[in-house]
Amino acid sequence: MGRLDDKVCLITGGARGQGAEEGALFSSEGATVVLTDVLDEDGEKAAAGIDRAEYLHLDVSSESDWETVVADVMGRHGRLDVLVNNAGIDLVKRLEATSMDEWNRLVAINQTGVFLGMRAAANAWIAAGTGGSIVNISSVAGLQGVVGHGAYTGTKFAVRGLTKAAAQEWGRHGIRVNSVHPGLIETPMTADLKPFRDPDVRVKAERNIPLGRMGQSIDIANMVLFLAGEESSYCTGQEFTVDGGVHN
Repeated sequence: MGRLDDKVCLITGGARGQGAEEGALFSSEGATVVLTDVLDEDGEKAAAGIDRAEYLHLDVSSESDWETVVADVMGRHGRLDVLVNNAGIDLVKRLEATSMDEWNRLVAINQTGVFLGMRAAANAWIAAGTGGSIVNISSVAGLQGVVGHGAYTGTKFAVRGLTKAAAQEWGRHGIRVNSVHPGLIETPMTADLKPFRDPDVRVKAERNIPLGRMGQSIDIANMVLFLAGEESSYCTGQEFTVDGGVHN
């Protein structure tokens, strides 16, 4: 028996990286997986390579997209058990150089997208009289300020706060909400960061990680799996750091 047998799990940002890794792991544990993204070609390819997986287009910053996708999943599968708010973007730029367009784009995807997803799932669960698990992917930048990533840091702190408020409000409905805070994880989104493109910088970075290595997508997927399943049934409103021991 898998840990997610008969569960229906929706994962945003599922076309590649952490989202695709989470989808593959969830499927191996018995779940029906709905990958969503705006990268349709990559998303279709990712879903085709995973058992019991499908792909749906979803712009997480769009209220109407969220309503359509959640209604579609509930209508076709009769249930939704897990939502993983994984979609996100980064911006490597100091605050004084950040434009309003850049700021608004980060907030729309990283912060508003998480709010819209949580609200859509919670409304469906409350109406159906069922509970569920929401896992929000934040960052270690949601735990401390990061130089050169000010706008990103602001949105990731917001995700942490939204997680805690939602856990307080929706616990009585059997809805659990937790956040995961990855450190340096090797994904397509982080490929342009110095630790992943400069071997010398990578060596120096790994010296500062107690476990001595960069993180991989599977490291995050394993934590998300724990929070999605019954093993974490008494955990809500908490942040779970996955960074090799840097923040302890």
